[in-house]
This record gives sequence, structure tokens and C-alpha cells, in this order.
Amino acid sequence: MKPFSFILCVVLLALMSCKTTKNTVTQAQIEALKTLVENKQFRIESNWAYPQATNAMQQVVNTGILGPGNSANAISLIGNSNFLSISNDSITSYLPYFGERQMQVAYGGGDNAIEFSGVLKNYKVEINKDHSYILSFEAKSKSEHFKVYITINPNFSSYMQLSGSSRFPISYAGNATATK
Repeated sequence: MKPFSFILCVVLLALMSCKTTKNTVTQAQIEALKTLVENKQFRIESNWAYPQATNAMQQVVNTGILGPGNSANAISLIGNSNFLSISNDSITSYLPYFGERQMQVAYGGGDNAIEFSGVLKNYKVEINKDHSYILSFEAKSKSEHFKVYITINPNFSSYMQLSGSSRFPISYAGNATATK
């Protein structure tokens, strides 16, 4: 009977020790995020870009031009200027683009980055069970229309997904901060 008790204790101990810790969100974080989203006055700076991994992106990585630590589907933006800013119903952005274009580039190649400067269209906000917010809207650059989905978590980390009318989709991960 002793071996059975010993095995039972080991199994129970293993099951209890494997329980994952749940990140708790404070009420202050929830309220701060709610204020940020309701005021529509914030800026997101990204640390990583996640282009769609294609054969062409892998060929670029193989040249070594992106530097160490980068891959075909994860490129560090630390040290590179980038932002997406929402102020009431206006949006401005400068997000470096890595990926494939599906149509011609403007004469002179001046639209390499994703640059918005205009009015938000079809702006929608959803709240998740984990108190994160999903913002969705449409924006327009000089030559292209984009659908944008942004998830902002209570710790202000953000994840953006952009799909354009003439580019492969790309995602960005970073942090949101309130602006005045």
C-alpha cells in the first residue's frame, strides 16, 4: 500500500506544480487602458515587424542585409523610427514595410513605408474577456487603402495587423502610450 501512496503523492505534486501562473491585471491598469482608448489620443511605437514569410523574404534574409537576429518573419525595429498615432478621428503613421508588393511602386519609389495622414474610417472598438481592446479601422495612404487591426493589452503592449490593397500583410508588436 505504501508504494501506491507514494506514487499518488508524486502524481498530485506534479500536477499541482505544473499549474501555470495567471497574470493578474489590476483595476488601475484596466481603467488606464479604458481611458486611453476612449480618449483616442495615443501613439504606438513598434519593436518588431512580422512580415509574411515568403520565398522572396527568405532570399533577402540570405543576403545578410537585415542583420543578425532577424529572420524572414521577424525583423527588429529597435533604433528605427516608426509610429502610428491616433488623435481623435485623425491618424498619422510611419511604419517601415518589409515584404512583397503586389502592384507597381510609385514613380521614384517614394512609398516604401506605410504612411497615413488623414481621417479614420469605420472605427470600431471591442473589449475582450482579458480586458484587452481590439480597434479596427480603415486608413488611406497616398496610393493605397489599408485595413488595420490593433490589440492593446492592459499593460499597454500592442499588436497591429495591416493589410493593404497592393502589399502582403504585415504585423507589428510594440507599446502604446497616451499623448496630449
